[in-house]
Amino acid sequence: MSEAARKGQAPFHAAFLERLATASSPSSSDARLGHAAFLTLRLVDLLEARRAALPRAAFQYQLTATELCCRDLPRDSTETAHLSGLVRAVADAYRARDVQLLVPALLAYAHYLEDELHLSETLDVLDTALRVGGAALCTADRVATRLRLARVLRKLNEFDTAELAYAAAGTLAAASGDRHSELLSRIGRANTVLGRGNLAEAERWLREVLRDAEISDDREAQARANQGLAVVLVTRGQPAEAIPHAWRAVQAFQDEISRTRVLADLGGMLLIIGDPDAAEHALAEVVRRGGTEDAVDNAVIELMHCASYRRDRVGFERWRERCEARLAHMPPNILADYYLKVGIGRARFGQFGRAERLLRTALQVADEAGLHELTFRIDRIRSGLRDCHPAHYTPSAAAAEPALQSNAIREVSSALAHFAT
Repeated sequence: MSEAARKGQAPFHAAFLERLATASSPSSSDARLGHAAFLTLRLVDLLEARRAALPRAAFQYQLTATELCCRDLPRDSTETAHLSGLVRAVADAYRARDVQLLVPALLAYAHYLEDELHLSETLDVLDTALRVGGAALCTADRVATRLRLARVLRKLNEFDTAELAYAAAGTLAAASGDRHSELLSRIGRANTVLGRGNLAEAERWLREVLRDAEISDDREAQARANQGLAVVLVTRGQPAEAIPHAWRAVQAFQDEISRTRVLADLGGMLLIIGDPDAAEHALAEVVRRGGTEDAVDNAVIELMHCASYRRDRVGFERWRERCEARLAHMPPNILADYYLKVGIGRARFGQFGRAERLLRTALQVADEAGLHELTFRIDRIRSGLRDCHPAHYTPSAAAAEPALQSNAIREVSSALAHFAT
């Protein structure tokens, strides 16, 4: 959701109307799902605390119309199941006069939308939960909803609003004695600082949180802090120090989605230090497991990067085509990373003109999204590209030998090799 929409200058649920408007045809499944989602959330709005109670006959009329719309949706769609469940939850909440009954279905739908990278729609659903629930929401649900809201805002690079949401969640969590959510709020704020490009401050915060999470024996918070530290360290040009943190996060995470996300990051780090075999084991495992769109996007991009590192032209083109098929739904940070790495690949194959154009596109995407650290990194790579000359390029040259590895990195490589067996 845009800042304008969040300030009330756009109608509620406009993100779903946008999906409806941009669908290939009014009868397409995407158009029907967008329309049904809009109607379902308008039904949810009827339960907002500040509204006057709707007469039963009027509510039943709108409920029936929404149910009929949902019956026309594709039966094999996960989103259909979420919308149908949400409609049932609205009916139960109306009968019981308890808006709290809506929250599980709203949060589950928001989680699905986030995994599918429908981030503006995710914000709309989370805003709806807070707005409709109001003071009736229990503290735990208010904290959880604000943490998710902050995370999605961060993914959309709305860092100021994300930081406010993280701070609000942390204050609520601390007041209720929820130590775990307070730690997650601090990790989220550190990641927001990282998104702005302040690596030193982000590292300091994450190390403090990791220490407190270890004292509290909070395994999930330890995993998330280690994951954040790995990202900070690799961004600072210290991939060898980052890899053990990423691997600890893989081992500590209990849920499959979080584990695959870190595996995708780990694959990229291993390639940086010159271990393409271990990198490909990690990345291929992400693709095999599936998981969220962003984790698979990152893995496919890094597999393309691995192929260009090996000077494998066929493999590069194959993975590039897989990436091209996924471009439409990539958020700005992943899209910029794709253009950066396909540009690097073109340079590795001696196509310097195409590489320069792709890196310009990467820079534009990163700059428009306010991804300052990525902007600086792309600009440095572009500057180095200008110093290259096709005469110096040797297509048959072997990729660089792996750098000397520590025992910790060798253990990670050995563990990843088991994925391929």
